[in-house]
Amino acid sequence: MQRTARRAIVVGTAMIAGGLAVPAMSASAAAACAPAWSATAVYVKDNVASQNGKNYTAKWWTQNESPAANSTEWAVWKDSGACGGSDPTTPPTTPPTTPPTTPPTTPPTTGDKWVVGYFAEWGVYQRNYHAKNIDTSGSASKLTHILYAFANTTGGRCSIGDSYADYEKAYTAAESVDGVADTWDQPLRGSFNQLRKLKKKYPHLKVIYSVGGWTWSGGFTQAAANPTAFAESCYNLVEDPRWADVFDGIDIDWEYPNACGLSCDASGPAAYANVISALRTRFGSNNLITSAITADGSNGGKLDVADYATGIAKLDKVFPMTYDYFGAFAAQGPTAPHSPLNSYTGIPQAGFNSDAAIQKLKSKGVPASKILLGIGFYGRGWTGVSQAAPGGSASGAATGTYEPGIEDYKVLKTKCPATGTVGGTAYAYCGNNWWSYDTPSTIAGKMTYAKNQGLGGAFFWELSGDTTNGELITAIKGNL
Repeated sequence: MQRTARRAIVVGTAMIAGGLAVPAMSASAAAACAPAWSATAVYVKDNVASQNGKNYTAKWWTQNESPAANSTEWAVWKDSGACGGSDPTTPPTTPPTTPPTTPPTTPPTTGDKWVVGYFAEWGVYQRNYHAKNIDTSGSASKLTHILYAFANTTGGRCSIGDSYADYEKAYTAAESVDGVADTWDQPLRGSFNQLRKLKKKYPHLKVIYSVGGWTWSGGFTQAAANPTAFAESCYNLVEDPRWADVFDGIDIDWEYPNACGLSCDASGPAAYANVISALRTRFGSNNLITSAITADGSNGGKLDVADYATGIAKLDKVFPMTYDYFGAFAAQGPTAPHSPLNSYTGIPQAGFNSDAAIQKLKSKGVPASKILLGIGFYGRGWTGVSQAAPGGSASGAATGTYEPGIEDYKVLKTKCPATGTVGGTAYAYCGNNWWSYDTPSTIAGKMTYAKNQGLGGAFFWELSGDTTNGELITAIKGNL
């Protein structure tokens, strides 16, 4: 499916898409077969196509996704039943006497839903991604919150992660959000100052300082030994007078309390809740406090070994990391999508899917409105793979620009276009490489799920993985 979306123009009753007319029939049309589905046509919501003697109705934008293979509950096509007879392609000779009662479709809004994107501190280096790119890509107008990642936790205290990227780097006029160059003697430079300028241009934006992450989660073990001191250090960092106006709160990315990530923690099941409670006491009710947490939905897994529910009760929102379930960290495979929305036949690990995590959190009493669904703006892949379908063996990690086995969506969409979907996400087989990642179409399906579940919105890792015109964030915003 993964091609750049082409403009579509509604003319009378037909949708002109990439040179192919797609009648804009409604799902309530008679049982005559709609025009046959075409892999090259673009279909949008409520377009109907036929395949193998059935009509199918599109739920959102799609291209090159076979209706017969993509008509499950969370897939892009809805099975509209058996059909027969000729295609209703000839327009009526007599125009209707009354105007249509359905008003034109207006751009969707997210209302009070959060759209949250990570801005990686180190992205200003090799990736050459800066706060200005959030503006020029159109992402700033679609975001509600930015997570700035990460502050350090060494010694059980919050501290600056990279002072040069954070507040020392000088920006030229061409690099700056507002076109004004930094001076040698100004009190704040770097990404912090650029985010300040971005907030001035987009007053609705909130910026949250994220602490920890995979690399720096080890410090939380010491933080749990003295939550009050940890909270005080975090408050002093976020509310530093040089950048207090930049940040609207703090995010805790602890991977993982009372379990193992890069290192293992044995602070006990109450440690997470104790740390969050101390932060809420110190930051008060006027600051945002959020947390990225495990999305392990398996029985007895990471969500079951710590008291997440008590901690989440003190949060504004929680971000279960519903990605990285599978990848080339298991070098021999089996190949599997790293961010499945739901389970599927042959999934390597039960409970390793987004829906399992969401349902487990709900079962623990976490309100749906506090939970955001996580989306990866990147893919994970293997090489040495001989089969296109999931479940194949591999010889190791596929080559990635910055890290083996990982690649940005903006690269994969043309380097290895999606060839199928499974578990509500996409996969791609090219040469002997196998990748999985989300596309605008699968994101639309995930946003439908988020709405149906009453979730509080969506978040993603991370901004630089999107295209320069923000294809993926547009799919989030437009379908949430």
